[in-house]
Amino acid sequence: PEPMIALQGGTFRMGSCRHYPEEAPARSETVGPFSIDPTPVTNDDFSAFVDATGYVTLAELCPNPEDYPGADPTLLVPGSAVFTVPPHGSAPWWVYQPGAHWRLPQADGRSAMPNHPVVHVALADAQAYAAWAGKSLPTEPEWEFAARGGLQTGDYAWGEEFMPGGVPQANTWHGQFPLEQSYAEEFSRTSPVSAFPANGYDLFDMIGNVWEWTITPWDSGKSTRSCCTAGKVDSSAYTIKGGSHLCAPNYCRRYRY
Repeated sequence: PEPMIALQGGTFRMGSCRHYPEEAPARSETVGPFSIDPTPVTNDDFSAFVDATGYVTLAELCPNPEDYPGADPTLLVPGSAVFTVPPHGSAPWWVYQPGAHWRLPQADGRSAMPNHPVVHVALADAQAYAAWAGKSLPTEPEWEFAARGGLQTGDYAWGEEFMPGGVPQANTWHGQFPLEQSYAEEFSRTSPVSAFPANGYDLFDMIGNVWEWTITPWDSGKSTRSCCTAGKVDSSAYTIKGGSHLCAPNYCRRYRY
């Protein structure tokens, strides 16, 4: 892996009241000094971890039937959810695909590409990799501080315009999601981790390509009561950040939540 980027930390404006309830409330947050990898973890990086430890990801294990009462027994096999363009708008676009895991992302015989970000990685898998590498997952405030790259405002991690000067800044969805992908570039799914410009902190893929895990629980005391909706999210899920190659421009603003 590339050397980590050391950030001094500081106070920044986190979240927004402009677009989505999940981003609220906009608030001042302070993070201390920390270091972060300049790119998402690649398949090469993850392969080194697996080769050294023999680790098996959750997608490579059979689901526990007790966790999925009433599930179709034919689906209780190793696999993961794979995006599939639906034949019509109402059809689900995430389909459980037996045999899909980080080495075979589509379960179609095509191997994962070395310099692309690893996918089909559960939180436990990400934590295991980080522990092996002597690192830890970032908190949500740390991740957003890093993603902003020194900017205090902006709909996107690089500013207010999605494609300044008509130049793509990230691997995202172009077209009517999920039916039409009009992006004419070479990447139909993930892209190499340094294929698009870095942000102000020399970090890549802080928007687009793949969602990224944080160690912050989704309901870690953050109320959405302030300006957009009432109540508090109640979930045991953990926060993911940054959007992915499946995120349309409006969705990419959600790097803030």
